[in-house]
Amino acid sequence: MKSIFARQLTEMKTKVITMCEMVGKSIDDAVISLRERDLELARLTVSNDDAVDALEREIERLCTHLIATCQPFAADLRHIIAGYKIITALERMGDLAVDMALVSLRIGQEKLMKPLIDIPAMAKEVQHGIKAVIDAYTGENLEGARRIAEIDDKVDKYYGLIVTELCELMKQNPALVSQGVQLILAARFLERIGDYATNIGEEVIYMSLGVRESLNE
Repeated sequence: MKSIFARQLTEMKTKVITMCEMVGKSIDDAVISLRERDLELARLTVSNDDAVDALEREIERLCTHLIATCQPFAADLRHIIAGYKIITALERMGDLAVDMALVSLRIGQEKLMKPLIDIPAMAKEVQHGIKAVIDAYTGENLEGARRIAEIDDKVDKYYGLIVTELCELMKQNPALVSQGVQLILAARFLERIGDYATNIGEEVIYMSLGVRESLNE
């Protein structure tokens, strides 16, 4: 029975990692669609979210099965609880990637008010954060999980710079307001993804130590 449980727990973790990779690709595609004005890629990002949602439900069923049939306790139970929390965060991150793709579709083929430099750079930091927490999840690396706080600080700084610059451009030229608001929303969605990555880091710490540790302070 123990070997079956261990195998299924490994399967759960593998599926969580797969879901993270899918969400990471959605984020990349959403940013590329915005930068390159690739509306087809934006539509594909929206449609691909169904697969992310389906995998979330699959992992939920597996977690429920593990609890119901194996009655785990202590560290094993924490692994399953953390899995639940992590896929919830990943699903929301996927939704935010869709929101960014919808920004691309709303702007359409309209010329961008400025070259997109900071938003892709911000997205790169977000991806670094996601990689850090998933590496921490697979290896139960507490220092890797805690490092997400530093990365999230960088993401927040980018967000502040982007908002300040876009607001100044909109003040100078009110005709840019509509697009400027959309770009601010895109940056906001990335900032929220960074927050969810921080939440995953907290779950990794809980999974390993059995205590709650805030990484947002």
